[in-house]
Amino acid sequence: MYSFMGGGLFCAIVGNILLVVSTATDYWMQYRLSGNYAHQGLWRYCISNKCYMQTDTIAYWNATRAFMILSGMSCFAGIIAGIMSFAHFSSFERFNRSFAAGIMFFVSTFFVLLGMAIYTGVTVNFLGRRFGDWRFSWSYILGWVAMLMNFFAGIFYICAYRMCECRRGNGPR
Repeated sequence: MYSFMGGGLFCAIVGNILLVVSTATDYWMQYRLSGNYAHQGLWRYCISNKCYMQTDTIAYWNATRAFMILSGMSCFAGIIAGIMSFAHFSSFERFNRSFAAGIMFFVSTFFVLLGMAIYTGVTVNFLGRRFGDWRFSWSYILGWVAMLMNFFAGIFYICAYRMCECRRGNGPR
């Protein structure tokens, strides 16, 4: 049980770090604009080594930002619940923290999936046609890796919960 929780906690911490880095950095997409190298993130875009804030309130950027922030917050809440699941307090007998942590990691996975799907769909269908020579970059890829890490953290914590439930069922009555 503790090995599942430890693996889940490791995956969750790495996933949360990747979420923060992915959301904060400016390399979601790279392209050429008028012969100059440019790249953009969720908050800024950079052309010819000069960066500017994204002042346009475009719905897909706002949705992607919101889902990535919600994902980071739910992953952090899952990490707190995951750390607390190592401690055994008698006042929390009816509340299983391993199960709560697993659910929070699945919620975080769902939010990342929504944010990444929105960004991918709009980028491919709208921006991909606007810029001829473009590609997704490393910040974008970190977002997908963070989603996988959060998913595996959820799997590990649900497995730890199931092992705990099996041990309770086999005990004396």
